[in-house]
Amino acid sequence: MISGFKDTVILIPGWATDCRIFKAVESSKIFKRKSADKISLLGWSLGGFMAAEFASKYPDTIGELILVSIRTRYDPARLADIKRLLVKDKKAYLYKFYLESFSEEDKEGLAWFKKNLLKSYLQDMKTEDLIRGLDYLSQASIDPERLRRVERIRIFHGTEDTIAPLGEAEEIGSRLPQAKFIRITGAGHCPFLKRDFRETFCNG
Repeated sequence: MISGFKDTVILIPGWATDCRIFKAVESSKIFKRKSADKISLLGWSLGGFMAAEFASKYPDTIGELILVSIRTRYDPARLADIKRLLVKDKKAYLYKFYLESFSEEDKEGLAWFKKNLLKSYLQDMKTEDLIRGLDYLSQASIDPERLRRVERIRIFHGTEDTIAPLGEAEEIGSRLPQAKFIRITGAGHCPFLKRDFRETFCNG
């Protein structure tokens, strides 16, 4: 959660991460909003499902819904495969997953991640928590029809995201007339670590 602004901005991280993933941007004034009586939600990846679910239930409390690197749903069979890989060798799978979250172009974001989080994440992420997250993802989905009453929505997505395909996010955005869809050129699954994201966010 970001404090010090006129409203409250809640950041919801994705699978196999925690709030530290937002460290590079959480103190930035890009999150300042004028509304004093509503909250803004930024949900990234798994956090996008959670943010969308909350917003669909309580649309009158949302000043802005910001969805980053989302998709309609994840394939349960693929998630089951990931569970098996985690049990077999958690660190090996996570290392591969984290690297796949960055595009070849996003060297700056990957370097920051490696310096600040990679070692800790590989060591500290518990297998049971990771599996619990996969169980949530196996039943989570985003239904645009349920977000019709949310007045302000922005969707950010990296054009080189191999984890959440750009086309799925575009389809969600196309079904929400009030949503603004922003492509972050060259970014992978962690577009908020790319400078273009912060610049675009400020101008949004």
